Order: sequence, then structure tokens, then C-alpha cells
Amino acid sequence: MAFIIWMTGFPCSGKSTLAKKLLEYIPKMEILDGDELNNWLTDGWTKESRIVNTKRIARVTKLLFKHNIPVCVSTISPYDDGRKAVSEIINDNRFIELFVKCSLEVCAKRDDKGMYKKARSGELDNFSGVTAPYEIPNNPELIIDTENNSIEDCVKDILNYLKSNNLLSPTI
Repeated sequence: MAFIIWMTGFPCSGKSTLAKKLLEYIPKMEILDGDELNNWLTDGWTKESRIVNTKRIARVTKLLFKHNIPVCVSTISPYDDGRKAVSEIINDNRFIELFVKCSLEVCAKRDDKGMYKKARSGELDNFSGVTAPYEIPNNPELIIDTENNSIEDCVKDILNYLKSNNLLSPTI
């Protein structure tokens, strides 16, 4: 059965890592990763352009979903308005907003590209959580804490959620 997991969280919170690990259990799932999508869908980093980019990703996601392909989107999606638009575009109860919870301090420690350091020194503008806002979701279907739990435990929690909502076979 198809479903959409829309992972949102600070940069370096573990979204891409979770998506790749989930793929080991759900091999027919498609991953749409923000780092990769930004190369060809992004027009900029202002609030308005980020919301437009989020809507573009939602439309691509819906095309895959329409063909019964499970999709995991791992993108910052920093604004409530953008995430609300995603929910409206998808318009299906198999859409799961998943907040990847991790403090900015831990995210900065995980950052092997030096983005947090550049943002804090003023070299990088519009960086979510540092030089630009990140609006924590008010009511996500699932919160996964990558700061205090192993990736394996986080993936088990996601799989259990999917199984308990009849979106994944109990045997996986």
C-alpha cells in the first residue's frame, strides 16, 4: 500500500539517514531527499521561495503516490504554511507528517559540511534554525527523537506506526 512520510526537521537532524535506513525495510519506497532536490527544484532560500519549493516537492510526491508508490520525503520544510500546503496538495489520510526532533546543538555537532558554523559567523544567510526561522510542527502524526534514540530504534518506531495504521504489512 502506498503512503507518504513527510520528514521535517532542522538541518542535520537525521532525516536523510532515517529515510535511507527505512529503505532497507521498504525497498519499493521512493526517497525524495531535500539535499538532492534542491539542486533542480530550488529557486532560493527566502520564505516565499521555500514555500514554493515545498509545494513543488509535494506535487512530485503526489505523482509517485498516485501510482501506488510509497514515498519518503526528507526535507527541512521550515514553515507551517508550506507544510499545510503539502497536506492540502496530497489530500489523503495516508499522508504522515513526521517531525525529526533534535536540538540545534546536536545538529551542529553532526554537521560535517560546516553549515552551522558558517551561518553563525554570518557567511550563510537564510539557514533554518540559525539565520532563518524553523517553525516546529504543531501537530505532526509522528515525532521521532534522533537525539536520544538510535537510528535503529527510530526506524522501528516508524515501522510500528505504519503497521499499526495498516500502511505496512505486519510481517515487515
